[in-house]
Amino acid sequence: MQSRPTVTLFSNPARPAITDDVIRIAGQVAGAKLARRDLWPGVAVALSPETPVAEGLEEKLRNLLGREGVDVFVHDGEPRRARLFLADMDSTMIEQECIDELADYVGLKEQVSTITERAMRGEIAFEPALRERVALLRGLPVSVVDEIVEKRLTLTPGGREAIATMRASGAYTCLVSGGFTLFTSRIAAILGFDEHRSNELVVEDGTLAGTVTEPILGKEAKLATLVELRERLGVMPEEVMAVGDGANDLAMLGEAGMGVAFRAKPAVAAAAHARIDNGDLTGLLFLQGYAQRDFAG
Repeated sequence: MQSRPTVTLFSNPARPAITDDVIRIAGQVAGAKLARRDLWPGVAVALSPETPVAEGLEEKLRNLLGREGVDVFVHDGEPRRARLFLADMDSTMIEQECIDELADYVGLKEQVSTITERAMRGEIAFEPALRERVALLRGLPVSVVDEIVEKRLTLTPGGREAIATMRASGAYTCLVSGGFTLFTSRIAAILGFDEHRSNELVVEDGTLAGTVTEPILGKEAKLATLVELRERLGVMPEEVMAVGDGANDLAMLGEAGMGVAFRAKPAVAAAAHARIDNGDLTGLLFLQGYAQRDFAG
C-alpha cells in the first residue's frame, strides 16, 4: 500500500542537522520529489512527497539519518495542533529523576537509581518500586527539596517554548508525574503548565516519613488523567498529545492521539506514535507543524 504523507525532519537547535544533503537523501529514500517547507532553517523541515511513497519510510529514514542527529516523523495528511497536552516530568520536562536526587542526600543514589532505571524500563512494577525507594528516604529533612530545585534540577531545553506556544494556541497543559507534588508544583509553575498531578510524600515534623499517600499515581492513573481531562474539556482523541520516557507512561502515550517518546527507554520508543531521540522539547512543536516564527515564550 502506498501513501502520500508529510515527512517531518528535525534536529536539536543546539546542533542543527537539516542540510541539503539530508533532504536529498530523504527524497532518494522516498523515491519521490519533495515539496519543502522550512520550519526552522537548519533545524526542522516539513517535506511533502508529490507522488506516493512506499510503507516503511519512517524506519528507513531513521536508520539512515539518526546517526546524523536527525529525528523523523512520517504521518498522513497535515500535522494537527494539540488541544490537550500531558507531560511526564522526570527525564522529560526536567533532565533529572527527583527521587534519585533525594536519595543522594542519604548516600543511596546508586541503589535508588538502579531501582528507578528498572522501573522505567518496565522490568519491575512501578508502584512497589516507588514504595521501596521512598522508604529509604525516611528521616530526610523536607527542606532539602528547596536546595534540589535550586541547585540540582535543570529544565530540558525547549520546554518553556513548547508549553508557551501550545497554550498561546489554546491548548490545555497538564504535568502528570509518578514523582512528587513537592517538585511538580514548582516545575509546573516555572514552565507554565495549567495544572499538575503527582504523588504526595508524607511529611512528619519537617522530615520525610518514608511513605507516600495512597493510591499511588502510576501508569493507570496517568491514563485516567488523560481520559478525565479529554472528557472534561470536550477534546477529541486525535487532539491529544502526550510525552514521556518510561514504562509508566505507556498507557498514556497509547491513548493520546499522538504519544511521543522523549529520549525514551527502548520499549517506550518502540510503542510510541512518534519519538524524539536527538532533538530537545521544541520537537513537540515541529511534530504539530509549528514553525519557529510561531513560537511563544
